[in-house]
Amino acid sequence: MPKYVVPFVALMTAGAVALTACSSTAETPAPARASAPAGGEATAPTDGAAGGDFALLSGTAKSNRSEPNTGDWAVPNGGVASAAARQSSQRWVQLTASKAGDLDPVVVNGAGLTLYRFDKDSNNPPTSTCNGECAQTWPAVTVAPRGKVFIAGVKKSAVGTVKRADGTLQVTIGGWPVYRFAKDTKRGDTLGQGVGGTWFGVTPNGGKAGAPQGGQDNNPDTGDATAPPATSAVFFDEANFSDNGASQGVSGSGCQNLPRPGAPSSVAAPGSLKIWAGPNCTGRVQVINGDVADLAAIGFDNAVVSVRFT
Repeated sequence: MPKYVVPFVALMTAGAVALTACSSTAETPAPARASAPAGGEATAPTDGAAGGDFALLSGTAKSNRSEPNTGDWAVPNGGVASAAARQSSQRWVQLTASKAGDLDPVVVNGAGLTLYRFDKDSNNPPTSTCNGECAQTWPAVTVAPRGKVFIAGVKKSAVGTVKRADGTLQVTIGGWPVYRFAKDTKRGDTLGQGVGGTWFGVTPNGGKAGAPQGGQDNNPDTGDATAPPATSAVFFDEANFSDNGASQGVSGSGCQNLPRPGAPSSVAAPGSLKIWAGPNCTGRVQVINGDVADLAAIGFDNAVVSVRFT
């Protein structure tokens, strides 16, 4: 064998070893997911999108067919979640504009329990200050990373999260961290309203329930006049997005007939659409821009037969 062959073979062998080492250790790293610092609000993904800090979905937990004993249903009667229920309770959170006691509107969760805000917190930047013993009386509304937040009557632009001192993600409305009150044990309870002059039910835009609200939409029943086109909607047989009655989802493009025409009394939609009183988008028509808590307010209670998505 010629003398020059041995160095060449050795060189090729060394190169192969180096190439193997590179292929096993130099993989392209996955991009890191952004995380909101304590006191800073996380950015919510687009409606229905998974990833980021959480997913925003139009409608309620029931209309989205959530599993029993999960999310807000894991703690249906107030109090602090046990260790066993805590992880399950963070899988999803529901934010629904509703009425509780004398508070109208106020946001309630999926178990119908009133949600509150704390004056000693901040919404600019979002900051949560209720920890320790305070959090035993006022449990924070938290959601797991990549968990779900269902919204009905609350604009998705108002919803976010803030990282608490313990590292969990607390849901915010209008930048304000939101809580439950441990002594509220059933739907309609508002025992936390006005406690210490600092705790108040939270409105769909983050304001104080029961207090004069400035800067609200002049027509809250039809939502944001600049809402983008919707591609889906959830229609409820009861007003205020109530799960006491049935619901039906509609999605797609163009004109869609409702599976159960003439039943809805409220609708949750992530954008604008047209509702019609006749089949195949005929008859009386109304443009809505997002959620409508009471279709009677626009003359369409029990009258929606078809919808058009644009």
